Amino acid sequence: MIRRRRARADTPLVHRIASVLLRYPDEAVLACLGDVTAALPAVVDPVDRTRLAAVCHHLSGLSPTEAAQRYVDTFDHTRRRSMHLTYYRHGDTRARGMALLTLKHTYRQAGHEPPESELPDFLPLVLEFAALAPGPGHRVLLQCRAGLELLRQALREHSSPYTGVLDTLSDRLPEPGRGERDAWRRLAAEGPPGEQVGLEPFGPPEQTGLEPFAPPERPAPSAYPAREAFPRAEEGR
Repeated sequence: MIRRRRARADTPLVHRIASVLLRYPDEAVLACLGDVTAALPAVVDPVDRTRLAAVCHHLSGLSPTEAAQRYVDTFDHTRRRSMHLTYYRHGDTRARGMALLTLKHTYRQAGHEPPESELPDFLPLVLEFAALAPGPGHRVLLQCRAGLELLRQALREHSSPYTGVLDTLSDRLPEPGRGERDAWRRLAAEGPPGEQVGLEPFGPPEQTGLEPFAPPERPAPSAYPAREAFPRAEEGR
């Protein structure tokens, strides 16, 4: 039986903050850390506020080169810590292609055109969508929960400062049941499926992302400019 956690009014703001903190730390993101710090008092839960502040403080204490290198080392050099959430369940398969198309359709139904520069299961993009469209965004996070939890586990094993962001996101979702936890453990033990045939209906690899993962070129364009994040977040307080 799934126990429900009480919905929190500040969750869209938390999603927006997490979206910024999990982006590649280019100049725009690093320049936005002051806005993140200023928005943190509106996060009601002191545990969440402390977790997010710790990541913000960590990034603020690094040089741009150090921040970029640590991000790449954390997320770009291993599939086990991929930011692309549907990979964990579907791997390089046709099922993942369908999952990506479904995500794009969800974004468009809510009135938000997903950028062509990033796959729709990229966690910072999912979180930005969840901040802008909380209802559909919440459902997307639930659909991608396996990837979110496996990424969280991998970051904890890596002793990554980013773990606190994933802990906060997980705590904003319903508490999982035993069956769901068992499924995550199987995925963690077995890894995603590896079928790489029959992908032509989903378009070229650069559109589907179904080629074996490779480190993306950096800096990658942000789906939404970081500087736009917090004026809108403040309006919704």
